[in-house]
Amino acid sequence: MHKRVKYIVCVLTLLCGLYSSAQRQYEPHFAVGAKGGMSFSRMEFVPGVEQTMNMGMILGFQARYTEENFFGLIGELNLVQGGWQEVFDETQFSYSRTLTYIQLPILTHIYFGGKNFKGFVNLGPSVSYLIGDNISSNFDYRNPTFVQGFPYQNRRLNQMKMEVENKFDYGITAGLGMELIIKRRHSLLLEGRYYYGLGNIFPDAKKDEFSASRGSSIHVTLGYLFHLK
Repeated sequence: MHKRVKYIVCVLTLLCGLYSSAQRQYEPHFAVGAKGGMSFSRMEFVPGVEQTMNMGMILGFQARYTEENFFGLIGELNLVQGGWQEVFDETQFSYSRTLTYIQLPILTHIYFGGKNFKGFVNLGPSVSYLIGDNISSNFDYRNPTFVQGFPYQNRRLNQMKMEVENKFDYGITAGLGMELIIKRRHSLLLEGRYYYGLGNIFPDAKKDEFSASRGSSIHVTLGYLFHLK
């Protein structure tokens, strides 16, 4: 885990160094806009929990600074739904937990292509703060062992009722996308992005039930940008 984080930090440092050392004779461009789409999220629990992707939404605003040397910077303010959905094989039980965050990514923007159509890569850190925690279940998840027919054997249960202790989250995000430029001032963007969380939502001391409870998600968004300059 520590090696992975060190590798990511090295990549970000290299990208920032390339950006800061690039020649500045090019005309800068500024753009602002909004985006929306779907998120598909899950949690990395250790020990593991049987689960599948939980579907939610993502809405946000974006400000972008670029130069004609293929590099730029992006700042975003997003409302993102994460969480997880538990799996109960061959039963009618259902449980999903949606965690809603205010998210602030700061991204290196690398783009390529022609005048009217470009591809791009976005990469950088992201910080988030939990503002909502919603549980949807068709059984008493606080006392599942008393529910008739509930498959509680050989599965973990406490995560369904545990309160989120750490509302602050941080992680790394990376995305690929394409941009269609319309009459110079307007752009449509389609992006797929992966987020890997580094913070645990539940306590992670040796005495606690989970040593890891990190979120990860895939975001698919459609956006619009207005070019100010």
